[in-house]
Formats: sequence, C-alpha cells, structure tokens
Amino acid sequence: MRLRLKLAGRVFEVEVGDLSERPIVATVDGQRFEVWPEEQKASQPLPEAELVSGTGSASTPPPPLERPPAAQAILESGQRPLTQAARTVQAPIPGVIDSVAVKAGDVVTAGQTLCVLEAMKMKNVIRAPRSGEVAAVHVQPGQQVRHYEPLVEFVE
Repeated sequence: MRLRLKLAGRVFEVEVGDLSERPIVATVDGQRFEVWPEEQKASQPLPEAELVSGTGSASTPPPPLERPPAAQAILESGQRPLTQAARTVQAPIPGVIDSVAVKAGDVVTAGQTLCVLEAMKMKNVIRAPRSGEVAAVHVQPGQQVRHYEPLVEFVE
C-alpha cells in the first residue's frame, strides 16, 4: 500500500508491506524500517496525520484486516513460518549496542527483548521476530553496528 501522509506539516512518501506479518516492513521516503506494532489500548489516542493521497482516506478508516484461516491459526498458536529473514535479526538502523539481553543457547519468545540499539540519542529495543533458540549473538555492548548488520541468529 502506497501513501502520502502529512504529519506535523511535513509530507512523507510511505509504502507499507503486509500488515499481518511481524515485523511490518515500511519504507518512508526511500528508507526501509521494520515496525513491531504494540497493541493499542482504547484509551490511547492515535497521532493525527492527514492522508494526502493513496488508498483509503483520513476520514474513513480501512476495513478491518481479514486473515486467511491458516494464517490466523499460526498467529493464535504463537508460531511463525520460518523464513531466512526470521533466522537472523539485523540492525534496523546504524548505531551503538547499548545492552544485550540474550546469549547463545537461550530460548526466547516472540517479542522478547534481544538487545537495545542506541541511534541518534534514542534507545531502540530490538525484539525477537519469533520464538526459538538463540544460535549466536554477533554483538556486544559498546559495539557500533551498520544498517542490516546481523545482531542475533536463531537455530533453524
């Protein structure tokens, strides 16, 4: 889905991938991001943005996402299909590793903190894309990493 969004007076070109996958891949003005959405509480207001062009409209939200039954069963079971991307967690942005929360041999659950990456004075929690056993940790606190550099690898 391609959109042009106006947020705080600035227009962004946004391309959003499959909303049923985790992480959701979004490209904003040519830069790729992996997004791990958290469940939104009903009492929390959403940030306001104006839809400049694209699918849908700002006043009418898109229809709820319907997943095929097989995909819904996988999500409810907590399992994720194993892909090459799910075996290695890469740095979503360049930065410095602030802390590492796992070691080789640890068993983690999807969404569990693997490490914290500091970039532009912001601490970014890097979470497990799936449940499984950690095969290797390729970083240590204080280490500088480049964009897409491997951080943690899972056992197949």
